[in-house]
Amino acid sequence: MHIALKAGERIFINGAVLRVDRKTNLELMNNAVFLLEAHVLQPQDTTTPLRQIYFVLQSMLMDPVAASTARDLAEVLIASTRKTFSNRDIVDGLGEVEVQMAEDRLFDALKTIRGLYPIEALIMSGKVADRAHAGETEAA
Repeated sequence: MHIALKAGERIFINGAVLRVDRKTNLELMNNAVFLLEAHVLQPQDTTTPLRQIYFVLQSMLMDPVAASTARDLAEVLIASTRKTFSNRDIVDGLGEVEVQMAEDRLFDALKTIRGLYPIEALIMSGKVADRAHAGETEAA
């Protein structure tokens, strides 16, 4: 896998943080778990239930030593979020995240959650009823 990084950009690989001082390309020659800096959520940005789940999963990737404790927290947050939302897209997405976690596909789980952010934002803003699918808007 080839990864292009800009000067000063960081990448998190198997729990290690690497920062490059100039534009560079990396080639990962074997399986590695990595997270690009652009996909790293900061603690102050965990303002919604999905972002909190994302942050915990991200922590599992960035700190493999603490992954089992973080996994327990992620499971609790997913269960709680599933009870909070009735939107089919979010509930189904959380089910997919649970499968991906069980298969240790954390990068895929993060991608799935990022894909749910727009739906969550619409629900939180009141533009879509929580019980609806993302494509359905609330009747006026």
